[in-house]
Amino acid sequence: MMEVEGEQAETGKSVMCVLTDPEGTTLGGTMYLPQNVGPLQLQQIVNTLLKNEEKLPYAFYISNQELLVPLGNYLEKNKVSMEKTLSIVYQPQAVFRIRPINRCSATIAGHTEAVLSVAFSPDGRQLASGSGDTTVRLWDLNTQTPMFTCTGHKNWVLCIAWSPDGKYLVSGSKSGELICWDPQTGKPSGNPLTGHKKWITGISWEPVHLNAPCRRFVSASKDGDARIWDVFLKKCVICLSGHTLAVTCVKWGGDGVIYTGSQDCTIKVWETSQGKLIRELKGHGHWVNSLALSTEYVLRTGAFDHTGKQYTSAEEMKKVALERYNKMKGNAPERLVSGSDDFTMFLWEPAVSKHHKVRMTGHQQLVNHVYFSPDGLWVASASFDKSVKLWNGTTGEFVAAFRGHVGPVYQISWSADSRLLLSGSKDSTLKVWDIRTKKLKQDLPGHADEVFAVDWSPDGEKVASGAFDGIFLWISLTADSEELGDRAFDGIFLWISLTAESKELDDRGDGGS
Repeated sequence: MMEVEGEQAETGKSVMCVLTDPEGTTLGGTMYLPQNVGPLQLQQIVNTLLKNEEKLPYAFYISNQELLVPLGNYLEKNKVSMEKTLSIVYQPQAVFRIRPINRCSATIAGHTEAVLSVAFSPDGRQLASGSGDTTVRLWDLNTQTPMFTCTGHKNWVLCIAWSPDGKYLVSGSKSGELICWDPQTGKPSGNPLTGHKKWITGISWEPVHLNAPCRRFVSASKDGDARIWDVFLKKCVICLSGHTLAVTCVKWGGDGVIYTGSQDCTIKVWETSQGKLIRELKGHGHWVNSLALSTEYVLRTGAFDHTGKQYTSAEEMKKVALERYNKMKGNAPERLVSGSDDFTMFLWEPAVSKHHKVRMTGHQQLVNHVYFSPDGLWVASASFDKSVKLWNGTTGEFVAAFRGHVGPVYQISWSADSRLLLSGSKDSTLKVWDIRTKKLKQDLPGHADEVFAVDWSPDGEKVASGAFDGIFLWISLTADSEELGDRAFDGIFLWISLTAESKELDDRGDGGS
């Protein structure tokens, strides 16, 4: 037992507490804390017990509710008995803070048809977009003009993905071909990669901590296959066959395995040297629409972080990326979340078991997109029921529902500090939600039609959205001390939406895309 000295005589009875991390590991045993101890004092206690040389920020939760008041006030308000041991979960917070976007500063012309995908480079310095006009565009974020218009596809560009070292961009089209681009020149690095018989539904790169420089990626297709490609050899090296219907989503995990979700209601796990099936994850009653990994942010950004450091060698990049991945993962297994047309989500630990850990219910219509926060502590889900829901990323427990959209929510994206969540909807708006208050932080109207794609840059400074009506640039003009914290950015945010005329994009009647 540990006793914290101080003003105990003045505060009367002390509160019996246990501090645990999100995985449930106890820190320092049972403690008797004065009733006037609040988040600030708890922060000092955790830093001391963990022997942190640099004092880190933490948030504290009791029964999934953030503790924002002294313990005595919490006990009184929630009518909790003094005799009970209070379990307090401490969660590390990002040492930097991202400011929410709130002002449109400029609009510029873009694609000639709908933008279906937008993606920032791992270092946040470039933006790519894929459109129904069959082109991929690379944008200069300083001048807000196109750097390159990449032509070569014969049909809509449905998805794009940057290699985590930033050296390549791959795009996949409705015709089924893939093109690998050099972002420095806008030129294709080789001929289109062909093999898929139907359109591309997802692309995911091999993590840079496993292989540097990046050379392999996996594509998923409506034809029921996933294929591993080598950009050095410029060909498909492995075909992952086994699904009986369209493959709708794909993720290359940090442990080196590939996850594919399908309309056949299953998720398959593959090893990547020969393409053998490792295990099958069953449970969903309808199509699997979306997969998300707890380590996704560090897999996407590799060695890059909010400091903006650049690297000269692949070896250094691989080393830093591995350190970031190991720190993010900790001692726990990589977690996977799946969202489905059956209105539910499942939380899995595929390295541990083929059975789901938790079934997550609450949505009233199909779950369109799921996404782990960069710190892995939260899962957000977007649904056709017009809501965004927030879940505990470790236990799968429901935390909050964000309501405000009046149309289906297509896509979501997190700020790099995990404190803000962005959603784009058929109702033509973007909304920014505050994870601490569980409320709407910023409403971003302005689009003339549905918003198909959103992305928040990994460095936290910019936001992009793909819709029907040109490029919007957004800037944050206000900054109070609570929002800025320990890190002041230059204050410029882009909310970029890239397109023009209306086109019917929903192919769900033809089996979904």
